[in-house]
Amino acid sequence: MDYAAFVAAHRAAGADITVAALPCTEKSASAFGVMKIDATGKITEFAEKPSGDALRAMRVDTTVLGLDAERAKEAPYIASMGIYVAKASAIRDLLSTHFPDANDFGSEVIPGAKDMGLHVQAYAYDGYWEDIGTVEAFYEANLALTDKNPAFSFYDRGAPIYTMSRFLPPSKVQDAFIEGSMLGDGCVVKAGSRVSHSVVGLRSLIGRGCVVEDTLLMGSDYYETLEDCALVPGCLPMGLGDGVTVRKAIIDKNARVGPGCQLVNKDGVQEANREADGWVIRDGILVVIKDSIIPPGTVI
Repeated sequence: MDYAAFVAAHRAAGADITVAALPCTEKSASAFGVMKIDATGKITEFAEKPSGDALRAMRVDTTVLGLDAERAKEAPYIASMGIYVAKASAIRDLLSTHFPDANDFGSEVIPGAKDMGLHVQAYAYDGYWEDIGTVEAFYEANLALTDKNPAFSFYDRGAPIYTMSRFLPPSKVQDAFIEGSMLGDGCVVKAGSRVSHSVVGLRSLIGRGCVVEDTLLMGSDYYETLEDCALVPGCLPMGLGDGVTVRKAIIDKNARVGPGCQLVNKDGVQEANREADGWVIRDGILVVIKDSIIPPGTVI
């Protein structure tokens, strides 16, 4: 989002508060807080995750916000993105006088400002935006980056993405096969391994003969020394041991997966809570918890 354009629209409307609004379909609208607007784009009503008739009552003409007729027909709802521009005087008065005990802008302060008669305006943003508030959404948003033509690109010269310089060495791939994947800095992928449709985070270690498919491997926060490893039972290193198979999973940082493990959700479970064993399943996605140890030969 170009915040300069957002602020300019806020000023042009003479609004007290402007809410970034995402045009969306009926299917996706029920997962968000949605809004109704008048013919000028002023917000007249809020509804939190409505469904059925309550949702359909929140349909709006999104051409008012600049969408063309075809796109407006596809996306007749607007969801709050949780991004706001406000007059300093208005927000100071709201927080100090009217809502001093409020904990949430989206459900308390912004609707309250509208009910008080303040001018609360909608600003449509129809570009890339993902809500990663669930495990499934987080997983899908990350793996979508591996598409040939992703909805979001790190390679847009006009909108560069900056990160902290870590001064890590290039990744090393030793006679392994990698396709449709992204590889962070400082990784080692050993011989005979196959990585497909996956995101491999920085400092990841993938042992010999591993299979990694549809997986977000988040990597490690640091390189460990032999002395560090000696403190772990069996001196099991961070990363994936030899002969590990991982499918449709998230392996959080600093996790240690022993040789021969099969992390494939073999029973197709949708939800499971095994935190004591170092893993959970959410939305059918196996998640190995940060700093966990999965013993050699484990089958999940």
